[in-house]
Amino acid sequence: MKDYQAKNIRNIAVLGHGGEGKTTLVEALLFTAGAVDRQGRVENGTATTDYDPEEIRRQISISAALAPLEYKETKINMVDIPGYFDFAGEMMGPLTVCEGALITVGAVGGLDVGAEKAWTQCDKSHTPRMIVINNMSRENANFSKALSTITDKYGSHIAPIMVPIVEKGQFTGVVCVLENKAFVGEGKGLKEIPVPANLESEVQSAREAIMEAAAGADEELMEKFFEEMELSPEDTMMGLRKGISDGSVVPVVCCDSLSRVGIAKLLDNIIDLMPSPADKEFKGVNPKTDAEEIRVCADDQPFSAQVFKTLADPFVGKLSLLKINSGVLTAETNLYNANAEKAEKPGTIYFMLGKKTSATTKVVAGDICALAKLGSVATGHTLCDAQKPIRFPEIEFPAPCISMAVYAKKAGEEDKIFSGLNRLIEEDPTLTLTKDAETTESLLSGLGELHIEVAAKKLASKFGAECNLQDPKIPYRETIRKKIDVRGRHKKQSGGHGQFGDVVIEFRPNDDPTNPEFIFEDAVVGGVVPRNFIPAVEKGLRDNIKKGVLAGFPVVGLTAKLHDGSYHPVDSSEMAFKTAARLAFKQLDQASPALLEPIYHVEVTIPDEYMGDIIGDVNKRRGRIMGMDQVNGMQCVSAEVPQSEMFKYATDLRSMTQARGSFTMKFERYEEVPAQDAKKIIESAKKEEEEEE
Repeated sequence: MKDYQAKNIRNIAVLGHGGEGKTTLVEALLFTAGAVDRQGRVENGTATTDYDPEEIRRQISISAALAPLEYKETKINMVDIPGYFDFAGEMMGPLTVCEGALITVGAVGGLDVGAEKAWTQCDKSHTPRMIVINNMSRENANFSKALSTITDKYGSHIAPIMVPIVEKGQFTGVVCVLENKAFVGEGKGLKEIPVPANLESEVQSAREAIMEAAAGADEELMEKFFEEMELSPEDTMMGLRKGISDGSVVPVVCCDSLSRVGIAKLLDNIIDLMPSPADKEFKGVNPKTDAEEIRVCADDQPFSAQVFKTLADPFVGKLSLLKINSGVLTAETNLYNANAEKAEKPGTIYFMLGKKTSATTKVVAGDICALAKLGSVATGHTLCDAQKPIRFPEIEFPAPCISMAVYAKKAGEEDKIFSGLNRLIEEDPTLTLTKDAETTESLLSGLGELHIEVAAKKLASKFGAECNLQDPKIPYRETIRKKIDVRGRHKKQSGGHGQFGDVVIEFRPNDDPTNPEFIFEDAVVGGVVPRNFIPAVEKGLRDNIKKGVLAGFPVVGLTAKLHDGSYHPVDSSEMAFKTAARLAFKQLDQASPALLEPIYHVEVTIPDEYMGDIIGDVNKRRGRIMGMDQVNGMQCVSAEVPQSEMFKYATDLRSMTQARGSFTMKFERYEEVPAQDAKKIIESAKKEEEEEE
């Protein structure tokens, strides 16, 4: 690729709902611009940006992928982003570094949840956007209807700059409202024709809407518009660019990815209307002083870049995708990781097209490239000039909301599994791997069942390590409900010194029912248990509360009062008294033992129309509704729900609310398990223990 200045670069994220043709759109743009020799198909496994074996097998995008192209002296770096909500984390990095976004909307279904979420995320990241009504050649495609679903939701923001030409039910071309010209034909093979008479009034009303939108973006233009009720093409274009840049105007275009009708004009509009990185300011802090630092996107500035994605390749190693925010990157550039505070060597610099890499010697400000084997660098990190350091804000990723326990399929492969998973977590920060200290399980957490399932498949295909996924164990507890007084007596004679320990202990629930701690009381009088053996009794009890008498879960809320016993001057020992304490503890089955389960405080945020479904579902999960609040036009339902009922909630909530709902949960307290459920849990725990033996 030739050298481009920042003003001739466009960095564009392609967003939208899963299945609305984002990958096919990127493929059509690449083919029309001549970046690929033939247009690949998702269903054939030949799409440039869907190259992972799991993407090909499932026919969906799983990971954000780069697709640069050159068109009319401009370099456009497209980033194809998955539309399925399990992979929502893939959107965060690209939206941090891209100056524009294309939001795809289907010509048949109109605005959908994925497009709405993409719009919301663009608002959060202040990313200018253009809406592409795609798949115009599909049966029942209806541009006007699709457009109305968008204007109903976003109203005054929307400015249609293209009108489709449909002849005998076939989508054959587009009218470009800004140029007042009509074009038919596919790809670059365009033929200009007069604007069809039946579209003149629609084009005229679209032109007026665009002028109003352009005027609304600038006070001077607004005054001119009110005086003359007209804007020149130059003024309209200037106002439109300004409005798109600040987010007050969102242009709408139409095309069909498979037939490539409208694709060339879409490329023209990306070049003419979407902002370039030139002269954009990037704010950060000096990592040494915490003082604010600013970099302007220009070649003559000190070098700075941000890593927005990491790829884990078993052959090449780690590949870091980065956007150059300022300065120029060459093999001689001294890199400093401002987050890890370590120096790095750039090595080979690559441009990426899907999975293909091509080496380059220089990358200018505003462009996107890849570097291999940067040891200390992770997604979100800043690379800069060590003499003039800057650290940009880290990228915020959504928190995981579902966890599965991970076990090696083959004994002895645990290290291989966890090494591979850690490589995948470098690639996808929305995955986490934690060790549950209590259940000793390794928990893989992500944004949905599909997300975790795909991670397990990648682990097998990339690193040759197969794992089993299971529902995590619940950290149940046991307690007692009544007071008992029991004796534990250990006596053993076997030649020589024997063993003798005798204790009488009162077990009762803690006086403060909210205190889960174990309390030991020494109430021995008269030396019936010598002072030097009392710590052994306490230790014996503390060792045994780790495994209760009901189902082997830790015992909480227990007070043990040692108040009587006896000893033998020769045969008594610490070990004997520990054993006696254990024998006393085993009699807790007489103290009306109960099983406790963790209860979580859950907050579910949903649109009003799903309120009834959510409340009904919480009740089915043995939950209690604690309250309801209105937050930012959404309903927030607070509830307390047992942890055992929440494993698949992320998937179920998505299904119930068409993915419009979200939730958070945090541990609240332990509560007694209903008798019927407790019986099943105890039986299951005993069966598991028998199998282990």
